[in-house]
Formats: sequence, structure tokens, C-alpha cells
Amino acid sequence: MNKKSARRPQVRPLTPLSGSLSDLRAAKEEWSGRLLKRKSLQGVRAFTVAVTPDLDWNLMGVGIGEKIVGMQRTGLMCVKFLVRAKYHDKHIDKKHRLPKSIAGLPVDVDEVGLLRRFATAPALNTPNPRTRIRPAQPGCSIGFLNPAGQYNAGTFAALVKDSEGLYILSNNHVLADEGQLNPGVPVSQPGSLDDGSPATDEIAQLTRFIKLQPGAPNKVDCALAAVDRSTDVSNSILQIGPPQGAREAQVDMTVHKFGRTTGYTVGHVTSIDTDVSLQYETGIFTFAGQITIVGSQGQPFADAGDSGALILERGSNEAVGLLIGGSSSHGTASHLSDVLSALKVTLA
Repeated sequence: MNKKSARRPQVRPLTPLSGSLSDLRAAKEEWSGRLLKRKSLQGVRAFTVAVTPDLDWNLMGVGIGEKIVGMQRTGLMCVKFLVRAKYHDKHIDKKHRLPKSIAGLPVDVDEVGLLRRFATAPALNTPNPRTRIRPAQPGCSIGFLNPAGQYNAGTFAALVKDSEGLYILSNNHVLADEGQLNPGVPVSQPGSLDDGSPATDEIAQLTRFIKLQPGAPNKVDCALAAVDRSTDVSNSILQIGPPQGAREAQVDMTVHKFGRTTGYTVGHVTSIDTDVSLQYETGIFTFAGQITIVGSQGQPFADAGDSGALILERGSNEAVGLLIGGSSSHGTASHLSDVLSALKVTLA
């Protein structure tokens, strides 16, 4: 991966209120293991029962981020519990209450709604990026061409490479149907939900993916499709341009993306180490150490169909993450360094 050599402004790190960052991480991992592991083993039912403060239904994730008090930033790091809905203590049984602090470390509770994978989207009118684009560019609609006739569409993340050739990068659930497809399945641009046709729109073939593990923490949701012809693809993201290498995400970093459904959006990183449970078609999967992003000015950062979008630092255009899901208020992304390492590729 090429690293951009220009100097960038230094970001003053946020500081823990008590203890060190390693203390916060240890507390996060303890409570993530305690609360999220049992959720991932329960299957879909935990997401479909009536509204309740029961943590098996209500808890979405455990992470590390900045403590917010009265809508104001404090500059202090804390353990953050992500919940579908916040309740007053008088409405919560003691067994379902989250701690006010953990071994002297501060705690914050953040209402995020239902976190789910972003995959197929409802059929809409088909403006850019849901039309046929040649060369196909990251940010546009793609999807697998399923012989069973399933309609789907996600987002072309980036063009990547190894010694064997060029690949389209996106999510496992966008290119491999959550690992249910075999290598060789054709990938079209646009996706079939956007009228992509196997006769005219195939641009790649599913090559490999990282298997999603039920009942165990996952780090990434990613897959590759080998490009049929290099002239049919570009590395220039719609409205953003080519990624300028890669770097690690930081808390409070301003980021942007271009996705199949919501197009160009801007947000800021609120956590770089959050464990979350996401609803998939084949069950509930837990992801460890994920990036959490909130859209700017109260706007959603992403929606269904944006899965697979590449997340980049806005100032440098260095890529930091791969969008995998979220809610109406929060986006969830895997660290790009983990994605590239798992698939053994680099940005093209």
C-alpha cells in the first residue's frame, strides 16, 4: 500500500478520565464477552421480540469512545454501551441495568437503534450510481448474479490487487451472499436489483471471501471478485477520486464515502474499537474492534445498499474502513488494514 508522504495536522488524543486506554480496552472486552456472546448464539429471535430493556434484545454493542454529556463533548474517553433504545432506570429491572462505571472507568450509553447489515435495498428509481457505468467505479451498484434469481445490490468498495490480478472489493454479504455462494459466481454492475443482466453486465467473478463465524467474534465482512477485463474497471471513487493509500482510523476523524443508495455523505468517527452484533439474513454475527461513524449535521451516514462502501479520511482521501452495516444513525465499518490483510491484497 502506498502511504501519502505529505504531513497532516496532528490530532490531540482524547484522554481517559481514570486509568489508561489499556484499562478501557480490557473493560470493553470483558463486557463485550459477557453480553454479546450470548446474543450471537440466540439467532434471529432476539431481534424480533417485543420492545424491551432486556439486554438480550436491547444491547447492540460495547466500545470505547468519547463521553457525551448533555449533547456536549467532554474530551474524555469511556466505555460506551450501544443500545437500541434508552430507558429510565425506573423502567429497567436491576438485572438489565448497565453499570454507571466500571472499576472507576466512566461509562456512556448511546442510543443507536437496530444495527443490521446493509445489503440489498428496496427498488427505487435508478439514477447514478445505480446505472451501468463503464469503466465501473467504486461507489456504484454491484451484486452477485444468483442462478436462483435473487435480486440484490451493494456497493463496489475499491479496486485491489495481488500478484494474480485485479479484484473488486466489497462485503461477503454483497458478493457471496453471506458465504452461501461458490467461487466463480458472476458479479454484475449494476447489481440485479438495479436491472443488472448476466447477458450484458457481468464484470467479475467471485474469487474468495472471509467466512462469517457464528458464535465467535468476526473482524471483517469482505470478499473479492476477479475482474474479467481491466478496461471495465477504475480505481476512482465516484465524486471522491482514487484513494491515496490507507491509514488507521482515529476517534473524531472526519470521513466520507460514496455508496450505492445514499451517494456522497460525510461523518465523523466516534469509536475505533467497538464490538457489535449485527442482524444478517442467516443469523446474528458479532464483530469485534469495529469503527463507528455518525453522519454530519444529524444526517444518516449510510443506508441499505451502501454495504461495501469504502470509508476515507476526508482531508487526505486515505482509506480507513469498509462499511458493513449500521442503523439509521450509526454506521459500522471494519478496519481496512484488517480487510486487506485477511484477503492478502493491496489497493490498486
